[in-house]
Amino acid sequence: MKMTLVQQCITIGMVVLGTLMTRFLPFVAFPSGKPTPKYIQYLGKVLPAAVFGLLVVYCLKDVNVLAGSHGLPEFIAILVVIGLHRWQKQMLLSIAGGTICYMLLLQLVF
Repeated sequence: MKMTLVQQCITIGMVVLGTLMTRFLPFVAFPSGKPTPKYIQYLGKVLPAAVFGLLVVYCLKDVNVLAGSHGLPEFIAILVVIGLHRWQKQMLLSIAGGTICYMLLLQLVF
């Protein structure tokens, strides 16, 4: 089934509207002159660790340590993530470094 031109325009408009709302809503809800609510500050502290934990669980849920490479690429990549995060304390660097390490291990070693 193919979308009509009107449906395509509506879809693009909704995507643009959703993107703009997520970009501007924080500035409207929390103006610069007012202090940020304590609950939002709390979420800013705990959500990065929660996201990191969620990524670990999601990435390891299908690892079979009884077959193939016995989970070695995953374990090595986890060590790289931990090492990078302890060294630089930048979550994006840790995630990217672990992902690159894992992909290189799968493509070149295992």
